[in-house]
Amino acid sequence: MSRTAPEQLWWSAGELAASGLPDLPDTRQGVDAWVARLGLRSDPARARRREGRGGGWEYHWSALPPAAQAVLLKRAAPAPAAPELTRDEVWAWFEGLPDRAKNRARDRLALIQRVEALEPALGRSLAVETEAVAARVSARAVWGWIKAVAGIDPADRLAYLAPRYRAPGGTDEAQAPGDFAPFLDRLKAGYLRPGAPSFRGCWDDAAKIARAHGWAVMTERTARRWIERNVPRPTLVLAREGTHGLARCYPPQIRDRSGMTALEGVNADFHKFDTFVEWPGIERPVRPQLVGFQDIYSGKILSWRLDLDPNKVAVMSAFGELVETYGIPRHVLFDNGREFANKWLTGGAPTRFRFKVRDDDPLGVLTQMGITIHWATPGHGQAKPIERAFRDFADRIARDPRFHGAWTGNRTDAKPVNYGSRAIPLEQFLRVIDERIAEHNARPGRLSDTCKGRSFDATFAASYAEAPIRKATEAQQRLWLMGQEVRKLDRANGRLRLFDNFYHADWMVSHVGERVVARFDPENLHAGVYLYRPDGSYLGPAACSEKVGFFDMVGAQLHKRAQAQRRRVERKLLETIRPVSPRELARELDALPAPETPLIEAKVVELAPARHRKPVIEAPLPVPDTT
Repeated sequence: MSRTAPEQLWWSAGELAASGLPDLPDTRQGVDAWVARLGLRSDPARARRREGRGGGWEYHWSALPPAAQAVLLKRAAPAPAAPELTRDEVWAWFEGLPDRAKNRARDRLALIQRVEALEPALGRSLAVETEAVAARVSARAVWGWIKAVAGIDPADRLAYLAPRYRAPGGTDEAQAPGDFAPFLDRLKAGYLRPGAPSFRGCWDDAAKIARAHGWAVMTERTARRWIERNVPRPTLVLAREGTHGLARCYPPQIRDRSGMTALEGVNADFHKFDTFVEWPGIERPVRPQLVGFQDIYSGKILSWRLDLDPNKVAVMSAFGELVETYGIPRHVLFDNGREFANKWLTGGAPTRFRFKVRDDDPLGVLTQMGITIHWATPGHGQAKPIERAFRDFADRIARDPRFHGAWTGNRTDAKPVNYGSRAIPLEQFLRVIDERIAEHNARPGRLSDTCKGRSFDATFAASYAEAPIRKATEAQQRLWLMGQEVRKLDRANGRLRLFDNFYHADWMVSHVGERVVARFDPENLHAGVYLYRPDGSYLGPAACSEKVGFFDMVGAQLHKRAQAQRRRVERKLLETIRPVSPRELARELDALPAPETPLIEAKVVELAPARHRKPVIEAPLPVPDTT
């Protein structure tokens, strides 16, 4: 069968290194070493001196490896005509481009508009030359842009002027390159199977089978990139980790205080109770956590909330009660947990240990109210005065006589003999907490420098009556109902959490753990969100997924049916991507001839010294009896 020669017949070492052709080195030094190893310069049909342009050597395309020749021939073949895109498809492609590409399209559009403005006075050719010189681009490029928007409505020109290095519509890369298809089929059969074998081992097996049959073999690094680019992550997880792994890809919740005044500074933290509690909607008993705000000057607990886990909603609720009841503090001391160091609450404040401070970050609630935020040293409980109060809670609340049988012990190796025999109803637990915190604040005999024998309540009241207190306006009271739009997708399934609503779409699985910008209607959060990359390129929409109650049988069945449907789709996709099954791969490996190890014959044989041998004593022959 005759073959068409590629457009470029002779290649320099630098051009080969930058070509990206398979089985070729990617550096000029590597190409020179490859040429020397094959001795190409001694063959005038495959190597020649380059004329002009600095001299040097250039090499004929027929001297390249077979895989590289196949790629060049494929490039030389006439490309099929691109499908005609509709106006909506072009704009959808334009929206998916990063801001850098969009800005280049805007610059081109502005240049064409200037050319059209000069055309009546100078003529089109001179206008193009003038603006090309001013913009420092070639006139040929300007003519190409004019041709690209010929007959296009002026309102749509911007989308058609975007750089075309990312072709609209994309290409189907799911199929393996022709010459490497048999090799890649064996590689997928070995790699996409339970047990999660190493990629190197699977590549070795596939290469061994391919070489035995004379098939083209892709380098390990290139094959790894091909797998990462063409095998979707859910399919890979299903093949290597099974349905349990696939389920994880989708959603299934001593300082001096004497110089201070009341409410000048507060501190907050979470405390996990060593008590089993019956929580509505949860079958097994739980150990809830309390977030408390404490006045630093007096030691009084000003507000608190109880929840299952530390979260910013409980923090905001307790902080809102503090401001509405007492006023706005001037300083706050926070633990550096994510429930406090989030941009909804403390955006714009310099955080030392969590998140990155950006100039374009919107201000958080505390920052907008002029509150100075301080961060406690992580893992250093003495830096937070409220830890002393939590020690009292662990004794007087968790071990309250009314909670007998529900105490879990304060260490895993110190469980009581009646461990797990009882769980306290949530309503009773909240009533006891409220009672004990009131007693904690009212108990006299406190020995701190500010209390001097008084209670926390009396100390706070005496200073509060004389201190300048900032009261919150109605507008400020609404601040803690606002949030931010910059979020990070879940590392396991790509789900987005925003305002305690969860948003998810199947395409988000491919962007797990990425930072995104969520744009939404604040008055209708259930309408969904639109997600963009930080550089401004559009990713796609995500619907709001409602939480399913534990006893909601219909919702549970629908959720289970959706998961089963996803598994069926992923299994079919896996069968399409992996045409050779692991069993067939095993049979092909067994069919290969076993390598023969030739026996090595020793040329020199050294006799063992006689002194190391035991003497051989021959038995005397029997003497015949002559009698």
